[in-house]
Amino acid sequence: MRKRSKRYKECEKEVTKDKYYKVEDAVAILKSMKKVKFDESVEVALKLGVDPKKSDQLVRGAYSLPHGTGKKLKIIVFAGEDSAEKAKNAGAFEAGNEELIKKVKGGWLDFDVAIASPELMGEVGKLGKVLGPQGKMPTPKSGTVTKDVETAVKEFMAGKIELKTDSGGNLHGLVGKLSFSEKDLKENIEGFIKHIISLRPTSVKGNFLLNASVSSTMGPGLMIGI
Repeated sequence: MRKRSKRYKECEKEVTKDKYYKVEDAVAILKSMKKVKFDESVEVALKLGVDPKKSDQLVRGAYSLPHGTGKKLKIIVFAGEDSAEKAKNAGAFEAGNEELIKKVKGGWLDFDVAIASPELMGEVGKLGKVLGPQGKMPTPKSGTVTKDVETAVKEFMAGKIELKTDSGGNLHGLVGKLSFSEKDLKENIEGFIKHIISLRPTSVKGNFLLNASVSSTMGPGLMIGI
């Protein structure tokens, strides 16, 4: 059993167990908790009524948060020379084709998002065993396979996030930083949840969104009424 810090236990006392909070109330409590030495991220965790073993019930896509994530992403782009140059100018950490593919194939994974031009997916697809387990494989559904890599880089730099259910049917999303205003956090959280609901697979029967909680990096989670 993981040992909790004294600070965590103090924060936990501010949360009523089994209570479902309004989003604005949950955000206010998170921001009132004792601070740590860095700007904590805020994450929403959703439990979905899907069968993760069925491919037609997987939830995957991308969403542009109204107020961004507050996190500076390391983005790499697999593209031809001209597009690679545009991607770098837009803020990509690295961009290229053969050499970059070789570097990633060798195990280099020090980046957050990978974007690829469609014409290179024949080679990039071979990186599935490396990028797949990391959740970094480019896909059209998430907006990371596109001819316009320059715009894609700008969108992810501005706060676009990738979404994908895990093996337990859960979905996690970074929705900002504790330094954000309560209003901005509230709008990011509500927008995120609303977007996930819109992605409900037609094959899912019964309740789709079962539970939702919000937490900071070092704090306890608060259940949100949905």
